[in-house]
Amino acid sequence: MDVSSSTSEAQTDHNEYGHHPVLYHEILQFLQPKMGGRYVDGTLGIGGHAWGILQSSSPDGLLIGLDIDPVAIALAKERLALFGDRAIIFQESYAFLGERLATMEWVKVDGILLDLGASSIQFDTPDRGFSFRADAPLDMRFDPLNPRQAADLVNSLPEDELADIIYNFGEERYARRIARAILKARPIISTGKLAEVVTTAIRSTKGHWDSHRRYNLHPATRTFQALRIAVNRELEALEAVLPQAVTALSPGGRLAIISFHSLEDRIVKQFFRKESRDCLCPPRQPVCNCDHRAVLIEVTHHPIKPLEMEVKVNPRSRSARLRVAEKK
Repeated sequence: MDVSSSTSEAQTDHNEYGHHPVLYHEILQFLQPKMGGRYVDGTLGIGGHAWGILQSSSPDGLLIGLDIDPVAIALAKERLALFGDRAIIFQESYAFLGERLATMEWVKVDGILLDLGASSIQFDTPDRGFSFRADAPLDMRFDPLNPRQAADLVNSLPEDELADIIYNFGEERYARRIARAILKARPIISTGKLAEVVTTAIRSTKGHWDSHRRYNLHPATRTFQALRIAVNRELEALEAVLPQAVTALSPGGRLAIISFHSLEDRIVKQFFRKESRDCLCPPRQPVCNCDHRAVLIEVTHHPIKPLEMEVKVNPRSRSARLRVAEKK
């Protein structure tokens, strides 16, 4: 299909839904959807990237879309309805990618996309508790059937465990001070109250308030990120899906992953580097005995970032980083 035609139609679709998929054109450029191809969008959202992949692989390309958010699934089904049976949608975590492909009897696929983190519809739905910009229940679950909410962590964990989550998943320098303040303020059941507690704790630390302003961050940003990652076990799911994705790809098939913070990007980078090397033995070891063989080729040796034009249209895309690898 003509790329300019596809792009034009895709842009119309995005405008209609008020949603701009991050690095949309770059995803199509690197995945190179083709007629008859089989693809997986492991983070379907409301179907923006999937729409482009299906459009570019017309008339007979197939796509499996996975997402654990029932609201996203409902919107994606509506958006992708025009593709009929070519769009196969499941409410399921990408951590079970291998099992899903096996049940579908898809032996190999030509491309896999993961657009990590929370989506715009989650951030923009106040009562789901992902954002501190509106006072709402402290929830943060991608899947409403998940028994653990952010409020459970905030109100039940010991100080050390809470501090570790905020430090490890939020990369928050003053995690222990924040955890201590949270314990003193318990119970905390709303996003507004948590943001207030975190902001007060940071403002009481000399110099730290300025460090958040330097990076244009609300003082509660890192703490909210950390709790969301912990609630949804995001890093565990990412580490689980990577080897499954490599196994699922056909030779020449590509894995494209968009991350939004250094924790995710580091996991993807290290995995791609490891699986693109023939030997993992220490450099000074004279003979290789690891028997490791490269299964990937790094297509992007450095992460692809959104162009300035995209960031102006969609400010949330500013921290996006895309890495792509190809199956040998």
